[in-house]
This record gives sequence, structure tokens and C-alpha cells, in this order.
Amino acid sequence: MELLKAIDLSKTYGPERGWFATNNNKVNAVNNLALSLEQGENLGLVGESGCGKSTLARLLMGLEKPSSGKVLYRNMDFTDWSQRRMRMIRSKMQMVFQNSLSSFNPLFTVEQIIGEPLRNYRAGNAETRRAKVVETLELVGLNGRYLRRYPHELSGGQQQRIGIARAVALRPELIICDEPFSSLDVTLRKQMMDLLRELKLELGLSYIFITHDLSVVNRFCDSVAVMYQGEIVEKQTGANIMKQADHPYTRKLLASVPVQDPLLRGKRA
Repeated sequence: MELLKAIDLSKTYGPERGWFATNNNKVNAVNNLALSLEQGENLGLVGESGCGKSTLARLLMGLEKPSSGKVLYRNMDFTDWSQRRMRMIRSKMQMVFQNSLSSFNPLFTVEQIIGEPLRNYRAGNAETRRAKVVETLELVGLNGRYLRRYPHELSGGQQQRIGIARAVALRPELIICDEPFSSLDVTLRKQMMDLLRELKLELGLSYIFITHDLSVVNRFCDSVAVMYQGEIVEKQTGANIMKQADHPYTRKLLASVPVQDPLLRGKRA
């Protein structure tokens, strides 16, 4: 079943009126883009910095309004919904950010950070919310000892686990991960990917995984969509795209993936 769909989606930034407003001042961050996500699918969205990936994520989440086009969640067109009406489906779609620490309130404890979505949606009383926070902490590999800690008292890996815990606190159906592992070392990246796989099986999640690293999505995603200058130029399964990329831009992305064997370096297109 189709969970999320974008139809002819566009987003343009720049001045729209005034003496100096011209088309040259406008930036087409997303340009007539079409994308779909099936329930239970892990979709990787790759492309270089500035190609429009993060803008697309905000459009899919309803955090920004598109200049044109539609976004549908379970066949419901929420493109023009008010923020109040968006609450109907906002709890079903959550985000994990690149830098979790910058997305936390530094004055909040871990309990307050994870419990904030539960309070916003008035999920039970204080006692049941606290129990839910502890349960969610255990889901991401932590425990109740972290409840009273503040963000600056956590390691980078622990901060990212708290960011994931906050995203799954309301038990959503879809999580959009925007470059979630770029600040972590190789060992922590593998741990986080294993954690996301476990949560997918336990909670029935679907993911949109945004990154510029094809080597990561190859190991994690069912399918990969390649974004270039605001458009999706290619979509294939994760295994196929590494073997036979059709678009020249995809082949250049593949050529930029680091190679461990020095004898093989410089031999790719």
C-alpha cells in the first residue's frame, strides 16, 4: 500500500515582488518532482549537498508549503492543510535530524525531550508518559538511568539514540532521517543502522533515508532515488544501482565513494 506520494512537487525560493525581483533571483530547490513510498519500504534519497534533499524532506513533512504540486499521505492530500489540521497525521510522520544536539532544548532533561511529543498529544497522564519514555529508551538501547541527564552530558552516539527515541515515542508509521549518521564514526554508524532495522521490525516503520553516501543506502535501503538539481533522475533497488546505474550523475556519485583497495582507486568512471 502506498504510504506517501509527491506529485509534480515544486518549491521556489526568492523575492516574488519589488523593484529588484527577477527570475534570476529565484532558486528552484525542488522542480516538478514525483516520488512514492510504499508501506514498510526503506527509501534512500541521495544526492550532493544543495540538490534539494532537505527541502524535499520539509515539504513531505508539511513543514513548508510547496510552490506547486501535491503531497499525499495514505491518499489524503494535505498540501494546503493548516497546522492545526496537520495534527491529524503529524504524529504518524516524524524526523531524525543530522545533529540531534542542535534540535534539543538544552534546558530539557532526556525525560522531557522524549516526553515532549507525548505531552503535545496529551498521551495519558504524567505517570503513563514516564513509563512510555522508559520503554522507548529501552527500545533504543538505553535505560532509565539517563532520564535526568541533559543533552550536553551525553556522547554523540547517545544523543543520536535520544533523537531516534523522540521520533518513535508516538509510534509513527514513517520516519524521515536527514543525514542522521554524518557526524558519527564508522562503528557508530553501523550500530545506528542496526538499531533502525530493529525498530523497523518491532514497530512496523517505513523510512526515507536522506544522505549523500551511496555506500550507506546500499546496505540499508530497499530502493534508492537519486536527486539532482531538484529532480529525481533515477530510482532503482539498492543492489541494482550499485551494479548498473543508468544516469551519468549516479555514476559520478558512485565514483566518489571511497575505495579501500589502493590498487582499485582511480579506475572508475
